[in-house]
Amino acid sequence: MTDRHTLPHTPHALDDIKRRVQDTIGDAPELLKLALENVLRDLRGAEETPLTTAGRIGRQAGTVSELTLIAPVRPGGAERLRRILKLVNGNFSGAQKVGTLHDMRFVFLEHDTKLLFATTYDGDWDAYIDDFSTQIPDLMDLVFASVEGWPGIKDPGVKDFIAQHQLPADGWYVAHPDLTVADVRELKRLKAALDEFLDKIA
Repeated sequence: MTDRHTLPHTPHALDDIKRRVQDTIGDAPELLKLALENVLRDLRGAEETPLTTAGRIGRQAGTVSELTLIAPVRPGGAERLRRILKLVNGNFSGAQKVGTLHDMRFVFLEHDTKLLFATTYDGDWDAYIDDFSTQIPDLMDLVFASVEGWPGIKDPGVKDFIAQHQLPADGWYVAHPDLTVADVRELKRLKAALDEFLDKIA
């Protein structure tokens, strides 16, 4: 019996894949067509997590959402921010105050004229931006004060600024879309307790 998430690799199914590839990228190089055929074939055996909206902007898979922002940097801002990052060894561990935050990173682009900010988090967009303002306001202003037009994280217009510069992901993969940061911490705690118990009875 075939699992409801899996389609058999029958000749009909493979013909359907080839037709979809031809319809999508008929003018592409053969290497690209072959790669897409293989990817589509693999996807037929995978259980998919649909991408939904994270709220105002951005994508969400399960409980995990993404935010990617690209904004122009003030003249000299990149070098100044690099000195600040060096001072803290590039460590933003203070961001753990935002309990829904999975990760965040900052990258300068186009000869230091733009800043890319990318992060993944649990829940909806508005609540996440609110957490920036209430939990790590100094950290956000420390970084984004070097960005053109940054109003300040506590400014009423900051959400409009972020949304204006945010680019929703066209493609995105989450290994564990149903695990929140709180879930991961609890699983780590349980594993540590189990390991300790097993060590005692060994």
